[in-house]
Amino acid sequence: MKLHDTAKRVLAGLLAGALALGLAGCGGPAASGPAPSEAASSAAAAQSGAASSEDAAPETAGETAYPLTLTDQAGREVTLEAEPERLVSGYYISTSMLIALGLEDRLVGIEAKADSRPIYARSAPELLDLPSVGTAKEFDLEGCLALEPDLVILPLKLQQSADTLAELGVPALVVNPEDQALLNEAVGLIGEATGAAARAGALLDFAAQQEARLDAALEGAEKPSVYLAGNSDFLSTAGDAMYQADMIRMAGGVNAAAELTDSYWANISYEQLLAWDPDFIVLASDAAYTVEDVLNDPNLAGCKAVEQGKVLQSPGDAEAWDSPAPSGILGAVWLASALHPDECPPEEAAAVIDAFYEEFYGFTYSAG
Repeated sequence: MKLHDTAKRVLAGLLAGALALGLAGCGGPAASGPAPSEAASSAAAAQSGAASSEDAAPETAGETAYPLTLTDQAGREVTLEAEPERLVSGYYISTSMLIALGLEDRLVGIEAKADSRPIYARSAPELLDLPSVGTAKEFDLEGCLALEPDLVILPLKLQQSADTLAELGVPALVVNPEDQALLNEAVGLIGEATGAAARAGALLDFAAQQEARLDAALEGAEKPSVYLAGNSDFLSTAGDAMYQADMIRMAGGVNAAAELTDSYWANISYEQLLAWDPDFIVLASDAAYTVEDVLNDPNLAGCKAVEQGKVLQSPGDAEAWDSPAPSGILGAVWLASALHPDECPPEEAAAVIDAFYEEFYGFTYSAG
């Protein structure tokens, strides 16, 4: 369920205050900045353009002229004759994007294992009853066609299925949000295709404002090295070509595995990890092992992060922030508060996280 316009305006004011406090608190001593009420007013004024554009136009209609031809993230041209009313998403990231854009009511089919995504249960539980169109490994083309979609959104791994759908007269967009820039592009692409460009702009503005806030807060701060461990294996990590590397960078850290050029999770050895000797070890939110497992691993004796107890796990109560989801910027917000608690206190990160989910998903994260 989405928030009404009045509630949205209230939340915008709360978000402006949270951002203003973040800028004041992270940028230096509180006494050197304006009073909180003045800071909130200033931030609200800075965001007035975005707020007024959202009030001035419908969020999901009338923003795009059709017929419309777009180039998707696989370089394919996709033509939409009219605004799509029946949507199918074969990818959890695009499904989450559609919820954030206020389009969950148009979804008629989504990817398999929807009940494993807490974000759906908390923001749009009705999606859990929708038909499944399978996974990236086993996409149900026939089942998808039976839903009579006006637009299907698929990951790059399913480009062949997208091509088949196009041949059958069903428009299909391929998205590939593998870094922050590609994630932003995917949000804009889906927003334009569905007539939700204003809402997509608000989502992108939120991420841009947080990235700018973190940049200002952490200017001149020492950058600790961070090893990000994968979900299935501790010795699996993300190199510089992956989205997670952007998360670490925005949080004021240095990716210990930056030398790796793999575009997917890469396997390393204990010897390699000990040679990197990271300041922090961060486990994926859905890791199959625990922080205690890492702290008690005898193979990590002498590792700085282990010896100093700086082994953390990314939160995953709503969704994985250490992935290229619309909420991915929150991974950087949270990690910055863990790496640099003096510059970006955890309570400020909590306020930003609540503001994000209240605005774009209609629930309060800290209340879950």
